[in-house]
Amino acid sequence: MDSIFSMFLNDYYIQVLTMLGIYLIGALGLNLITGVTGQLSFGHAAFLSIGAYTSAILSLKLHTPFGLAILAGGLMAGLWGVLLGYPTLRLTGDYLGIATLGFGEIVRVVFLNMTITGGALGLAGIPRNTTLTVVLLVVILSVWAMVRLENSRFGRSLVAIREDEIAAEAMGVNITTAKITAFAIGTFLAGISGGLYAHLIQYLNPSDFGFLKSFEFLTFIVLGGLGSIPGVILGTSVLTLAPEFLRFISDYRMLVYGLLMVFMMIVRPRGLLGGVQLRRLFAKKNVQQTGTSASGGAN
Repeated sequence: MDSIFSMFLNDYYIQVLTMLGIYLIGALGLNLITGVTGQLSFGHAAFLSIGAYTSAILSLKLHTPFGLAILAGGLMAGLWGVLLGYPTLRLTGDYLGIATLGFGEIVRVVFLNMTITGGALGLAGIPRNTTLTVVLLVVILSVWAMVRLENSRFGRSLVAIREDEIAAEAMGVNITTAKITAFAIGTFLAGISGGLYAHLIQYLNPSDFGFLKSFEFLTFIVLGGLGSIPGVILGTSVLTLAPEFLRFISDYRMLVYGLLMVFMMIVRPRGLLGGVQLRRLFAKKNVQQTGTSASGGAN
């Protein structure tokens, strides 16, 4: 399939679209944590770095197959998500955000001082195994999984926690278990995203996974609409592609980029597609089909 893409797109556009897909996978994970469950996280980039370094080291040192290395990166990030989530998810709001921010900085400093990660010089020579086809398949699988999860009983429990923790607990929802599970799934996707990123860029440096990267992912889901999968897709696409299209005014590119964000926050404070859910779109379609069938039977 990569050869088909090459027939219609040059290497630059393939690279941009591949990076868009990688960012979308990570944004879907953060959307589950912050958008659906309502737990503010400023350390998402830390889990990307854990997945990226884990998969890259396995590929370089142990020559692990690409698929297993990516999966191991996701599992390692998910494991650290559980380890972080158990003590910190008892916190809420700003306190949780500060705790995750601190964790992100700790991870960055640790990678900066480890020999196996290359330290400040970074880790180079990672095999380029990530392709647009692979990323597209992972994106489709991730979106499908998130839609299924949000439509499940567990997904509705997460929404209940976001709206009112006390009421959710009164209805029998295990708050701690639900939060940790959501955090584990979201960080697992972040690890998968990081692993794909490492095998695309072929070079990792701890400075690439600082607070600004976490804030960038948070911006994706806020602009698109918290808790909305179509919003995450649209927000990530707009904020990933806009800087590329604005390269013709490179001196003012980031200024225009910032003005676009401010404008959208004023016009659409809930995000571009805030409140829009795939399950609602499907429900409307089913209602229309049911109505058509009923009227046909009546005739």
